[in-house]
Order: sequence, then structure tokens, then C-alpha cells
Amino acid sequence: MPEEQDKQIERRDPGGISRRSETARRGSDAARFVGGLANRRTESDLPSTVPTGHTYEFALEWGTWGYGEWQFRGPCGIALASDGRVYVVDSINGRIQKFTSEGVFVSKWGTEGTGDGQFDEPYGIAVASDGSVYVADRGNNRVQKFTSEGVFVTKWGSQGEGEGEFGWPDGIAVASDGSVYVADSGNSRIQKFTSEGVFVSKWGPEGTGDGEFSHPEGVAVAYDGSVYVAETGAYRIQGNYRIQKFTSEGVFVSKWGAQGSGDGEFSESLDGVAVASDGSVYVADGGNHRIQQFSPSR
Repeated sequence: MPEEQDKQIERRDPGGISRRSETARRGSDAARFVGGLANRRTESDLPSTVPTGHTYEFALEWGTWGYGEWQFRGPCGIALASDGRVYVVDSINGRIQKFTSEGVFVSKWGTEGTGDGQFDEPYGIAVASDGSVYVADRGNNRVQKFTSEGVFVTKWGSQGEGEGEFGWPDGIAVASDGSVYVADSGNSRIQKFTSEGVFVSKWGPEGTGDGEFSHPEGVAVAYDGSVYVAETGAYRIQGNYRIQKFTSEGVFVSKWGAQGSGDGEFSESLDGVAVASDGSVYVADGGNHRIQQFSPSR
């Protein structure tokens, strides 16, 4: 059995704070689909409708532990393109893998490093309507943009607290107008950019108030442009355990959630959020080992 199979991966932010401990195991290194819906992180909207009361049956899975094509070590982000292609962040292997909707391997790109097209613990991924692929290159504190074939286009960001700088970028999402939103987790804020990486705005100082964050990790954009942010806290640091909703300009709209295991409560591992076209919000409540769905108020 490979030594890395049970290797504890220690996540640290630029300040040296341990974020979480993750185990890369053979049984979890698979891309799974249920009823044709990907277990997406936060980066892409869910398909157009998810009927109330509809049930889904297991369809297929692919991947095993390893270094080769169709193999994974710590897959994190996953996103679907409009053509049905599936992009998976193979984080510990430092690469992106691309598949058909049936799990057939198409291509891969990336190696561990700091150069163009290289990665250091990539995490979030998003696909724009034109097919462009955006990756939150967490360890390198930057965002990289590629064509749908993995050709490097551009990059932006470096470690820091200024505009366009990052302290451990996690989630990433693309709006219908091409705007790119990044959960700048270590700096406890959301940053908004153009499709070419030009800084537009930022919001969210660290705190517990409305519009403030404690290490946001997940971000999603709804069809109406509303931005949803999932936040908990750094490893062993008290978090906010909630979802916040904003306008596309970062104006606070609403919030919900608290720490716990009851309905509408969240655990310390809350980094997945997605929004369907009917306004339903889906949250990956990792520590409670469940998905929660929330319906919009009528």
C-alpha cells in the first residue's frame, strides 16, 4: 500500500495557521456522480431545475488512488462545462484532469511548481460560459486562467493583503457576465475581478457582523447575480458557521446558519455552496456529513 495513501496533509495559511488535516485515501479518491449531478464544490451553478421531492439514484463513479490518468490524490474542486465536460482539481498531484460526463479521460495539465500552468495545492475551479477554466492556485496565492484544452492564458495574484493579492484563495466562481469572484480565505474577504484578472472590488473585513467573514471558503453566483459565501473558520479557530448572501457589488442582503448539527446549522467544514436556477441553495456541510438544501423565501 503506497505510503501517501494514508498521508496526513496539513493545510496552512500564509501566517502558518493550520487550516485542517485531510487524509488522502484510496476509497475517497474518486469523482462521483448521482443521477447525473456532479458533487460540485461551489464553482458552477447546478442544472436548471431540481424538482422538489425528486430522488436520485447512483449512476457511476470513476478514479482510484494514484498518479496516472484517471487516478487522483485528494480531488477537491469539480466543475461542469456547458458541453458536459467535467473538470476535476487533482490537488495533491498538482494538476487538472478533464473527463467526459461518463468519466472517460480526455486530458490533463499541470505539475507541481510555481511557473505558468503549474500548481501548488490547487483547490477551487470554475468554468465560464465561453469555456475558459479558472483555477484557485491556493499554495501559490494566485488565480490561473486556461482555455478549455488547458492552454495557459493568464494569471494574477501574489501573497499579500492588497487589492489583487491573496492569503490562501479557496473558492472561485464565474458570473454570467464573466466576472470572477474569489474567496480570499486567509484575508477573510471576497475579491471580484474581470475575466482577465483586473481588480474590480472587494468586501468583507474579518469579523462576525453582517458582511464580515471568518475565513470564507466557498463562493457561488446565482443566475440573478447574487453572490453566496460559505464561511466557517480556520482549523481550530472559531468561525461564523453561516451562509451570507450579497448583491453582485458586495452589498449585504441576508444570512443564515449557526454552529451545530440541527437543521440549518453547520459544522466546522463548510466549503461547498451551489445555487440552482430556481434559487435553491445547496450547501456541503462536511463535518456533519450531509448536504443541506434551502429554498428561497417567497
